[in-house]
Amino acid sequence: MKTLVLISTLLIIGLTTSNAQNNLKTRTVATNLDTPWEIIWGPDNFIWVTERMGKISRINPSTGAVSEVIQIADAREVGEGGLLGMAIDPDFSANNFFYVGYNYYASGNIYREKIVRFTYNPATGKAGSPIILLDNIDAASTHNGCRMVISPDKKLIFTTGDAQVTSKSQDVKSLNGKTLRINLDGTVPADNPFPGSPVWSWGHRNPQGLAFSPDGKILYSSEHGSNTNDEVNIIQKGRNYGWPQVQGFCDNSGETAFCRDSNVVEPIQAWTPTLAVAGMVFYNSDLIPEWKNNLLVTSLKSSRLTALQLNESGTSVLKATDYFTNVFGRLRDVCISPDGKVYIAVSNRDGRGSPRTDDDKIVELTPVSTNISGISKENVLGIFPNPGKDFVYVSYPESKKTEVNYSLFNVNGQILKTGTLKLNPAKLSLPTDYEGVAILKIVFDNQVFSEKILIKN
Repeated sequence: MKTLVLISTLLIIGLTTSNAQNNLKTRTVATNLDTPWEIIWGPDNFIWVTERMGKISRINPSTGAVSEVIQIADAREVGEGGLLGMAIDPDFSANNFFYVGYNYYASGNIYREKIVRFTYNPATGKAGSPIILLDNIDAASTHNGCRMVISPDKKLIFTTGDAQVTSKSQDVKSLNGKTLRINLDGTVPADNPFPGSPVWSWGHRNPQGLAFSPDGKILYSSEHGSNTNDEVNIIQKGRNYGWPQVQGFCDNSGETAFCRDSNVVEPIQAWTPTLAVAGMVFYNSDLIPEWKNNLLVTSLKSSRLTALQLNESGTSVLKATDYFTNVFGRLRDVCISPDGKVYIAVSNRDGRGSPRTDDDKIVELTPVSTNISGISKENVLGIFPNPGKDFVYVSYPESKKTEVNYSLFNVNGQILKTGTLKLNPAKLSLPTDYEGVAILKIVFDNQVFSEKILIKN
């Protein structure tokens, strides 16, 4: 991708490093893990974790207690290979199935990748009864992909890398450099683009993130570039994503003809220099309002969490905001609890990082609670639009007073602005030097009224 195009693109989407990180508090949940690769909030309200050396565990998010579920005997960690992705069956409460992808040595000492279903035993807390769904996928010490999700129509979707052989990505008969889609019993769905083949999309290098939109209609993927152009893509049935002929957008003479002739899908986001983007999740909770309708993307080389604010349809990126850059080190994956708490997996023991005393670990992210006292939760103000930029309109309960005083605080209780509202609804100008959650407080008629405002600048 050309440098000039990249700079223009970053300006358009508003790439920032946000002070809104100050609105979040962190708590270490579990420590001394070894390259946690996948973290999932399980239906049992535990965090399920794969570690690359072959172990699957359940972590109590309150106490941090780690319970081993299984050590997979034939998983082999070689370079960046090993035990990688995992998905939990949507009918887990009835069948106790979960699915994993890992690398192993096949006959002839050839390094391969396979997808296996296990059955969890709630009585013992252990898993067994492995059933191989797909195997003999080429693997290597890098470029193995292997993130997986289950679609709303109960198909297992997972990624594969090019296994260091770039030509495999454009070969639709190869399972490498692909997004693959199979039934939960390992058979090939009848509506896949190639009869009898699990190939769903192709032209990928090393995709390590997958996430569905809340309505399940859009599948997002994050993908490692080579020296340029890490990508976030929207995965479509039977489409080509360009690698190795195309990196990032179709923006130079060597790419445009191939893009046209091969019907290449361009990414919705690309980064140069690369970040080494990894696991991702769609955030749709109200707990951290500035992240609602954002893709949260972890990255390894750049050691940060990036929030990609999407447009209303979820098809383009409006803004990219970085959080926790170089705070924890390399970040491998992210998951969300039902109440909106965010958990990130630190991956400093993966051979490329600098491990700290308690690495690797799982870290919880939650909003900082406000230090403002005397706020009534029952009396809610009307704020519109919210999020707001430059100004919002404030409506409040009827009063005999013709004007009311207000204070606007940040989440630490520091005053951002004070003034008087003279109409109902009243126009309130927002500070231009602050971004994130603010709390508006109005006191009149012996009552306290408050509401959160998400300020976007």
